[in-house]
Order: sequence, then structure tokens, then C-alpha cells
Amino acid sequence: MAPDASNRITVYVATESPFSHRVTYALEETKITHDPVWIDLFNKPDWFRQNVHGVMKVPYLVHGGPQLHEDEEPGPGSVRIPESLIILEYLADVFPTSGLLPADPALRAKARLFIQSVETKFIPAFVGFLFMGAPVHAILGAIEALQSFLPAEGFVLGTWSIADATFAPFFLRLEALLKNGLGLYDESAGKEAHAALHSERFARIQTWITDNLARPSFKKTWDEEHYIQKYTQRLDIARKTGTFAPGLDIPANLKQK
Repeated sequence: MAPDASNRITVYVATESPFSHRVTYALEETKITHDPVWIDLFNKPDWFRQNVHGVMKVPYLVHGGPQLHEDEEPGPGSVRIPESLIILEYLADVFPTSGLLPADPALRAKARLFIQSVETKFIPAFVGFLFMGAPVHAILGAIEALQSFLPAEGFVLGTWSIADATFAPFFLRLEALLKNGLGLYDESAGKEAHAALHSERFARIQTWITDNLARPSFKKTWDEEHYIQKYTQRLDIARKTGTFAPGLDIPANLKQK
């Protein structure tokens, strides 16, 4: 039976984007029928800006209407939502039995506190360390703060939720870049960060990420080799242009790292 058009989900995403990965990971967890439309971040198509999302950022979710092909405009009655965190909360609200968030208000509050820490502490440290030459202690401190939220076993709330989907795509990308020596950080700082993340200090978060990696939904949505290939391409472009992404200019002294 074909999916109900009124409930159909189309999500515009990019494979290398951790923000997109948050959404694809969550959608796979829920088993909600959805249609991904893949966007090339190096060559964003004109139809995406003209017909779908003028800002041209991913992820972007369309809920309702018929199945959409690459260059088609969403129907007038569809719900259109940008921004990964807003999309995750929307999905949790629209599909309350999907397992994205528990019904318990106290657990939902804990999820929001964890997500807030990811957004306000970890991501600035992530960007600062990888692209701006920030010291290693900032990113390790941010990860340690997130680790403190974790219970003795299981996921952020015990059972899996969007709190885990918010952080896991970023943590795996950090691990992949450190392992492959990719980034604009000092080589010694990279080695220090990698060694620290695999020390007893971060044993709990390593168990947590291993638990995420074991989930079929994560295996289906994470391809480290492809990510490294895409990141290397972007890094080469960034060194030539001085810009890694809109609003993220590389300091001149780091371009040759």
C-alpha cells in the first residue's frame, strides 16, 4: 500500500552534514516512511533555492503532499521546516509514539538540557578546535560536560531519544577527523585529543558511542569513508578560498595546516 500522501515526509539532506545526519538517524529509528533528497553542498542546485528553500540550507523537511522529485516544488498545504533541532522536536510531537522523546516531562526536560549543552558548549568548541586553532582543553571540557549527563549505562535518557541523535553525528565526525589527522588544529593537539578521548577519562562516552554505532539506524546512515572523502574536498577548497562555510572564515595562519 502506498504511503498516505497527507502524512508523507520528504527530507532534503547532505551526506556529510552532521545536522542532516541528526534527522536521517532519527527518521530511521522511528521507521517512519520518508523520502530523502540528497543535496550536493559543493554545487547546490538552482531548483533547491527556487522551488524548495530560498536559504538553501539542509536539513529541510516537508511534511504532507505527494512524493517529491528533485526539482519539484512542495504542495501549498505541506508543512515546511528548517533547522535540525526544530525538525526533531516536530517529529517527536507529530509522531508521539515513535520513541523520539518519552512522555515523562522530567525526562523531556533532561533531553532539552543535554541538547542545549550540545548547541551552546560543544558545537562552538568543535568549530573552534577543528577550524579556528582553539586549544584542545575547550573541546575536551565540552565533551566531559556532556558525558556527565549520561546514566551508568544506556543512552542519555536511558532509552534512545533525539538527545542521542543530536550529539552522536558530531562526535563520530570528530573521532573520524582526529583518527585521520584532518583539520586545522595543531598536530600535537590532535594527537592529544585523540588519546584523551580513548582514555579512562572518557570511557563512559566511548561506551555510549559504541551503543549508537550498534544500532541498525546508525549503521544505515553513517559512512565514515564517504565523510572523509567529502571533508577532504571541502578542506582543499577552504584552503584556497579562506572560507570553510558561509560565516566561517579560516584564520590566515591556519590555511596551510
